[in-house]
Formats: sequence, C-alpha cells, structure tokens
Amino acid sequence: MLSDLPLALGIDFGGTSVKLGVCQGAYLIEKAEPIPTKEFNGANALIPEIEKSINLLRKKHPSIAAVGAGLPGFVNWETGHVHALTNVEGWEGVNLKSILSKSTGLPCVVENDANAMTYAEWRYGAGRGRDYLLAMTLGTGVGGGLILGGELYRGATYGAGEIGQISIDYKGRLGGHGNMGALERYVGNGPVTELAVEKYQAAGQPLSAEDCTPLKVAERAHASDATAIDVWKEVGKRLAVGLANVLWVMNLDCVVIGGGMAKAGELFLGPLLKHLKTQMDESFTDGLKLVPAQFGNEAGIIGAAALALDEGQKG
Repeated sequence: MLSDLPLALGIDFGGTSVKLGVCQGAYLIEKAEPIPTKEFNGANALIPEIEKSINLLRKKHPSIAAVGAGLPGFVNWETGHVHALTNVEGWEGVNLKSILSKSTGLPCVVENDANAMTYAEWRYGAGRGRDYLLAMTLGTGVGGGLILGGELYRGATYGAGEIGQISIDYKGRLGGHGNMGALERYVGNGPVTELAVEKYQAAGQPLSAEDCTPLKVAERAHASDATAIDVWKEVGKRLAVGLANVLWVMNLDCVVIGGGMAKAGELFLGPLLKHLKTQMDESFTDGLKLVPAQFGNEAGIIGAAALALDEGQKG
C-alpha cells in the first residue's frame, strides 16, 4: 500500500532549473516551485535556495526520511563530492552530500542524474523486474545508466553508463572529450534536427530548424508524414550501431529510452530493434525488452528519492 511507504525528498538538478519533490515510492506527491539555476551564480548562491525549498517541504511533510539529489556531471556518489557540472559554472569541488546532511540531519545521497533516472525506471518503472538494464536519455546530449545483476553499476570512478560518448565511426564527428564519432553527435536533439532539415530539403519541402525539432518531427511522423518517418528510421539505424556495441559487451535484457525523442514511440523503437537484430546473434536480442521510459521529466526526482531512501535503509 502507498500509505505504508516512507517519504523521501528528491532533487533533480538541471541546467535550467532545480526541481524538488516529495516521493512515496513511485508517486511524486508534491513538488516545490522550481529554482531557476542561472539566477543564482554558483554553489554558494544556489545551495541556500535549495535548502529553503527543502525546509518548506519538510514543514508540510515532517516524516521525510531521506534526501537524494541527481546532478548532471561527474559525481562521486560515495563521498558526495561534485567534481563539475555540465553547463553549470561554480560547482567544482563541492561536497553537496556533506552540506545537505549537515543542514537536514537526514541520510543523503548525491548521484549522477542519468543514474537517478535509471534507478527510477528499474525500481518502479518501465524496467522493473529486469536485472540487466540500460536506461538512456536522449536530449541535447545522450546520457545513460546501468543496472547489472540487480544493482546500479557506477564503475571504478563512478562514471559508467556514458553511452553518448561511445564511437560509432572512428573517423566521424568529434565528441566533447576528443572522442571521434561520439554517438550523441548523431542522435542528440541537434543532430536529429539537422538530419530532418536535410531530408525535408531533399524532399522539396524546405523547413527551418525550428520546424524540425525532434518533438515536431515525431508529431509529423505520427500523422503519417513520410519524410518524418524516414528521419526516425535513420535515427534508429544510427542508435542501433552504438547500442549493439553496449549489448555485445554487457548482454543486457532491457533498454529503457527516455527524453523527448522517446515520444516518437514505435516509429523510432521499431527500426531500432530491426537494425539491432541485423547486427547481433539472436541469443542477445530474443528476450530483449526495448521500451520508452515511464516517468518522463519526473524520473530524476523519483530516482534520487528512491536511491536516498534505499541507501539510508542499508546504513
């Protein structure tokens, strides 16, 4: 029963805003007003605003038992040390876990945001019941997290799951870390928009980049627009190359795909699975579950809260 579950507070730290919410298992029962990230320059200015929101939520829900935060960058989840945040300045070398633990007196977890999303989908969402799982977020970049043997797998330096950085062409487009052919340079929002502009141009229907966002191309594809359908077939083919690399190494049984592009649904997932099967032995793909994420934009809050609660109960 929902009423039997403890409450936990989840924080989803984004480049645009910081979102906080109170969760009871898979249910987000109340959210605070989002905090605009760029209005508070650096950790010293933003952390007090986060603490204010935490205090307001705790006054309304005094039984909150743990606090978890998911952040877009390289995070040492064990110590809570934030090395740096993606596209957010002034957060180098911040021990957020220590700060929040001290100010709240509660068990706290600080985790990479893709890992938080992964945990939500595995614990309560589209990947529930699967012990070998990859969850991907397809957006401006491409992030990911891994569940191996029923445990969140973080790697030796807590950076595992960065599927957006694997190469699909050793002579290809330059990634953000000097890596050639980085997957996110082919299937992120920008590259998908560029692909759509090219295909509409070739079809004699010139459209602007604003009219070729992944969301708008998904809407056209669902309305049976042939060019839009062709875009998603190509994106599925590109992603299949990168995903096959991961599956050959990890032998997973579930892939959960989140982010705006997941809205294309079967128009995207169908070609993806088709091309995966042409590149792999059937023993790797026969039982493979390939599904859109369940929690959407709320996954980060739910996953961070669930992680904090589960880790707190272990300790």
